[in-house]
Amino acid sequence: MNMIQKNKFEKLTGIVVPLGALYTKDSPCIGEFTSLKKFADFCYESGLKIIQLLPVNDTGTQSSPYSGLSAFALHPIYVNISCIDGFDELYKGDTSFKKSYDAFIKKFSYTSRFNYQEILNSKIELLRQIYNQTELSKSCKINSEIKKWITKNPWIKEYSVYKNLKWQNLQSSWKEWEKKDQLLSPEEIEKRFDDKDLKKEHFFYVWTQIQLNKQFLDASEYVKSLGIILKGDMPILMNEDSCDAWAHPEFFNHSLRAGSPVDGENPCGQNWGFPTYNWKNLKENDYLWWKNRLITASQFYQAYRLDHILGFFRIWAIPERDSTAILGHAEPYASVSRKVLNQNGFEDDRLRWLSQPHVKTSDIDYFTWNQQKSHEILKQFCEKLDSEELWLFKKEIKGDKDIYDFDLSKFCESKETCDKIKQCLAEYWNNRTLIEIKKNQFILVWSYSQTYPWSTLSSDEQKLLEKIFEKNDIAQNKLWKAQATDIFKNITSCVKMQPCGEDLGVGLPCVPSVMSDENIFGLNVVRWSRYWEKENQPYVEYDKYRKLSVTTTSVHDSSTIRQWWQDEFDSALKFVQSNIQDFREVIEEEKLDDFQFLNQLKNFTPEIAESILCSVAKANSLWCIHPLQDFLYMDLDYWLCDPKDERINIPGEVSEFNWTYRMPCLVEKLITNKKLIKKIKSIVKIHESEE
Repeated sequence: MNMIQKNKFEKLTGIVVPLGALYTKDSPCIGEFTSLKKFADFCYESGLKIIQLLPVNDTGTQSSPYSGLSAFALHPIYVNISCIDGFDELYKGDTSFKKSYDAFIKKFSYTSRFNYQEILNSKIELLRQIYNQTELSKSCKINSEIKKWITKNPWIKEYSVYKNLKWQNLQSSWKEWEKKDQLLSPEEIEKRFDDKDLKKEHFFYVWTQIQLNKQFLDASEYVKSLGIILKGDMPILMNEDSCDAWAHPEFFNHSLRAGSPVDGENPCGQNWGFPTYNWKNLKENDYLWWKNRLITASQFYQAYRLDHILGFFRIWAIPERDSTAILGHAEPYASVSRKVLNQNGFEDDRLRWLSQPHVKTSDIDYFTWNQQKSHEILKQFCEKLDSEELWLFKKEIKGDKDIYDFDLSKFCESKETCDKIKQCLAEYWNNRTLIEIKKNQFILVWSYSQTYPWSTLSSDEQKLLEKIFEKNDIAQNKLWKAQATDIFKNITSCVKMQPCGEDLGVGLPCVPSVMSDENIFGLNVVRWSRYWEKENQPYVEYDKYRKLSVTTTSVHDSSTIRQWWQDEFDSALKFVQSNIQDFREVIEEEKLDDFQFLNQLKNFTPEIAESILCSVAKANSLWCIHPLQDFLYMDLDYWLCDPKDERINIPGEVSEFNWTYRMPCLVEKLITNKKLIKKIKSIVKIHESEE
């Protein structure tokens, strides 16, 4: 019986960790696939039944595991060099290689954050040195074993051709390559792969993936042998500069970028820069790309997390030439025709006013103090309306990037003035109430009520326009439900892995029912599981959590529970008030009243960490999976000085800090920590006993 089928309706507790964070004697520089074995031993001793990994696919020069260079290839940074066949012989017989390897181990011996790019570069160089001594490299002839592996993993051909081209082009984006290399047909890729002059290079990537596959498969089988479920992570999106977007452009909308709409914390929304999917073409291909992606992952995992599950229902799509998400729209969408709007009194000139920004000459005069010069500048981007000092953007302007990219130096006295004028024009570009999504079809801008054209409508016109578009909400929900249902019915059924969805912040009414119907676990982050619409925003009671869900204390994009307690104590305090009996044992003095008791909790301690985890273990969710860091807080010896340093990622920042966290002790030492293991076992027991 499949392990997931056996455990599907059991309450299980697990741990989530980025693979690179693991620290073992055999992996001092960065966590590797082989590190999983020792970590699984610790989990087994602790009673933990799930190990969840962040994505482990190749991301090239990007340290973020959610910026995939390939949906199929494993990341070479996670290979254990010393476990590759031929290593021992080369290490003993080649002084140059021995010197290189020893220098690598010495240079990158344990630090609390690993150096992603330098470790990757060094490993690639070491891999090449080993590969150059193999028979495959010397003869460029594939034996039956390798041939069988290639047949089983057909994606390797396009990946190898792509990686070699990336190497030859100094890792630049494929959109910057020579035209002859940018868009190759499947037949052309096959021909390139078989090119005798390129075989040695192409086979390097084949050989590397075979080594990675062998090590990961061995580790995953060991984890499975201990009765532990290995859970993977499927990022919904692919990097624009990825092998998949290059080899299968028909599956992506390269003219659109994914993101999220405007909200209180993001006045411009979020533009993630990844192309959206062309679901129409994917469907016509029987979702084969997605199916193969899951089938490939199922070699290693028994469960998986679908990142940003909302994107399977509807994605927030942004025109490629826009830098912000203000003028984004939901895909798929329901629109209103010009005819319907005309019939409701919104004539063409009114629709133009609402959907096309009207730039005023006077706003540019503010920077130039010269109307003639203002006209010269505006002519670069706009066309003037007859007899009015109003301008409309030219058809050639497709987004604010076209404005920012324009050289205005010959029109301005300083760069500062140029930048201010561009900023002014970009604000005009975004300031519209309607988007003509296609000819004579309109949708409302997400933040329409904050736009200038909206403010010029009478209250009756505003109410009428909202009423016209209200019907679209019903139509769109039907579209979104139908799309997601079709996708999930097709792709989740092709493997036996248990699907879990990251459905944080999802407000679509159709999402819960579809996830339930398709047996997809939802996600509860305890600190965000609150009745936000109620006064004082109380926490959701544990028995109200969905049974088919995963509950966690923190996620990779959030602070840990220690930093949450330190930086957001008001939120933590409300959590304690909601579950006060779970924390009473933290303070030995039982005579304290509630107010005095809560005052004693301001300083985070190992006892508080244990109380949080024990409390959360009462959740109704089938699975509780918490970050490694939150478990380690139960022992003061594993704390870093600054809790911020224990984070995995800080969203909105691009730095060498993100995604490079390493655990603060050897896994081998964790296994000997009987006190910590006993505490974790107690947490597991609480969760398993809750009905």
